[in-house]
Amino acid sequence: MAGQAMVDPGRLLEVFGTEGERLAATAHVTPPDVPVPRCPGWTSGELVRHVGSVYRVVLGWLAEGRRPREWQHAPRPGQSAEEYLREGLAALRTELGRHDPDERADTWWPADRTYGFWRRRMAHETTIHRIDLQYAAGAEPDAVAEDVALDGVDEALALWFGQRLPMLGLTGTRPGAVAVRTGGHTWLTRAGPTETTAWRCSAAEARRADAVVSGTPQQIYRWLWGRAGPWSITVERGDHDAVGQLWALLRLATR
Repeated sequence: MAGQAMVDPGRLLEVFGTEGERLAATAHVTPPDVPVPRCPGWTSGELVRHVGSVYRVVLGWLAEGRRPREWQHAPRPGQSAEEYLREGLAALRTELGRHDPDERADTWWPADRTYGFWRRRMAHETTIHRIDLQYAAGAEPDAVAEDVALDGVDEALALWFGQRLPMLGLTGTRPGAVAVRTGGHTWLTRAGPTETTAWRCSAAEARRADAVVSGTPQQIYRWLWGRAGPWSITVERGDHDAVGQLWALLRLATR
């Protein structure tokens, strides 16, 4: 099976394309100077350019077998941010669709060196920023399907918390174990001066956590990505400081 995803890689490619079109459609009707509340310091135009640039980084990574040193960072003269986004979306979707998800590709996650990694990563990158732009436009963001949200919870915990933080050399200030429960699945996270890890766990393992966080898959997905406040989830029991540390560390991992 390709990668670590909880849903079929064909589904993730479909989500990538659909969410990219939603993002582009929202960009079409949103002035480029509108602030993006969930991304402090960014305007809507900067967000759209960022996503278009990410698509080109990935295209270069796949072509070169490593993170590229050079790529098109911004629209060409006369090209709008929306056109820049759509051009990158079409090119990357075509490239990912040309390769079997199990096919080897360089990535920044040792647990998954396949094209499937990039299908998953781009599906969630695009979904999260689509939510950002819809908020900026003053609209209630479209719902995220439950299977996609569950996979996004797993990616946020396993990839960003468990892999990205150690890559950056970032750790917690105190030991704390937090279980995250949603949609019939549970994850256990451990953070502290000596470890930052996360994995899918059993109910028995979760009972040993210092705190348990729960909510619907969409609530937990948005909360882990900093797109929803603490009122959106439930701390069933335990150490609220450990929960706060989990959330703060994810902000450092995903900034």
